[in-house]
Amino acid sequence: MKGASGEDLSGDDAATVVGVLLAAGAGTRFGMPKILAEQGEWLRLCVSALMAGGCRRVFVTVGAATTAMPQGAEAVQVPTWREGLSESVRAGLVRARGCEGVVGVVLHVVDIPDVSAPQVQRLLAAAGPAPQALARATHFGQIGHPAYIGADHLGAVLDSLAGDRGAGPYLAGRDDVIDVECADLGTGIDHDFPAPRL
Repeated sequence: MKGASGEDLSGDDAATVVGVLLAAGAGTRFGMPKILAEQGEWLRLCVSALMAGGCRRVFVTVGAATTAMPQGAEAVQVPTWREGLSESVRAGLVRARGCEGVVGVVLHVVDIPDVSAPQVQRLLAAAGPAPQALARATHFGQIGHPAYIGADHLGAVLDSLAGDRGAGPYLAGRDDVIDVECADLGTGIDHDFPAPRL
């Protein structure tokens, strides 16, 4: 992977992009915690996309349910997950911020399982990845996931978190966010409800 100034970020001295997969919720409308959906296949797909897409480390926030982590991923416990999405984002970002050399974080949610490594790669290419950059995937112009938050913004994002809202309000209040169209690579559809039985 190339950085904003063309430097190679693939070696041992590479700046670290951390993936944070938000998966601590109970999935009330879905009928079960989505971290367990399809026998854990959603979790595996999302972790794989983050890792293959350029994230050197991947943290998965865990709360309503626990399960074995896919190879290469680490669980981050969220004891306060009932207080809303912000607590899951907070736990993940705090853990990511503690990683050595972190240049930015890719935030994703477990209920968009058709994310692919090429989407993550495209997002990171648009973002640099650079510590001052902000970027988010769009699908036919609709804002979605994943999103990239440069390390320079992590403190401000953490300060902005409240209730059942994540990093979205922080990104919405800025004019320097790079929108990265990804509709050709995936639907970006959030699976809030179970598929109907035929």
